[in-house]
Amino acid sequence: MSEGGTTTVATAIVALTGILWGFYWLPVRRLADAGLSGAWGTMAMTLAAACLLSPLVFSRRNQFTRANTVAILATALGGAAFALYSIGFLYGRVAIIILLYFLTPVWSALIAHFIMGWHTPSLRIVAIAVGLAGLAVMLGADGQWPLPRGAGEWMALASGILWSVATTGIRARSDLDPVPAAFVFAVGATLAALVLAPFLEPWPSGALGGDLRAIAGLAVGTGGLWWALSTAALLWATARLEPARVGILLMTEVLVGAVSAALLAGEHLGPLEMAGGALVLCAGVLEVWPTGRGGGRDA
Repeated sequence: MSEGGTTTVATAIVALTGILWGFYWLPVRRLADAGLSGAWGTMAMTLAAACLLSPLVFSRRNQFTRANTVAILATALGGAAFALYSIGFLYGRVAIIILLYFLTPVWSALIAHFIMGWHTPSLRIVAIAVGLAGLAVMLGADGQWPLPRGAGEWMALASGILWSVATTGIRARSDLDPVPAAFVFAVGATLAALVLAPFLEPWPSGALGGDLRAIAGLAVGTGGLWWALSTAALLWATARLEPARVGILLMTEVLVGAVSAALLAGEHLGPLEMAGGALVLCAGVLEVWPTGRGGGRDA
């Protein structure tokens, strides 16, 4: 395939991934309704993804012996971050959960500057300010202190911070191919969900007496499509596109998630919440906007 053709395919994959993840809340909540509430549903989906990927990973198992340990741990941490994001949909409004997660550019820029010591362009300093302002407006829309409300919003905020830490490590050290990386990602998510599950909801004994075939089918289908196929495809595509294009294309998830939640779950945002969300998205655009080469490494 020519370079232009590869770029076109990669662009389409990233855009479709954003759209797909905008609907991710639907199977998460459907599994909860079927009996796998709390983190149990996320654990079932991610475990299914890891099992589906394991035969492909086995033939590439020598990669793990050569891979950087930091890269493996960072990828697993990324999976744990996505597990928090997934669970958050059960305890908060879809649009707010997605927007809180999409504050990752702010945390990434702060980590890159203060921990990694990378050069931070002035435009990204503006992005940090805009993103934090959006967070304050969005969470303070009801006149209270601008803090997350409930477990779902706290998990979404934590997931964005953890994802920022993980992507910093992945960017600095990652040498895994997409399929092994997706496997480690799913395993990290499974372990995180397993740790959290008993603290959020009791063991779903009721689900064991329900339609196990339907529950298993939904878990395997969601794990296979979202956690295995789309994750591996996204990792392949991001390696072939500019970070700015990837970041902007993935923002389709916010629009699709907000619209689908409004239409299918009756979840609507107030004017101030929408204004805060718009600032968060603006911060994301500013953070990935191409900047000139300065003296030092860009964040």
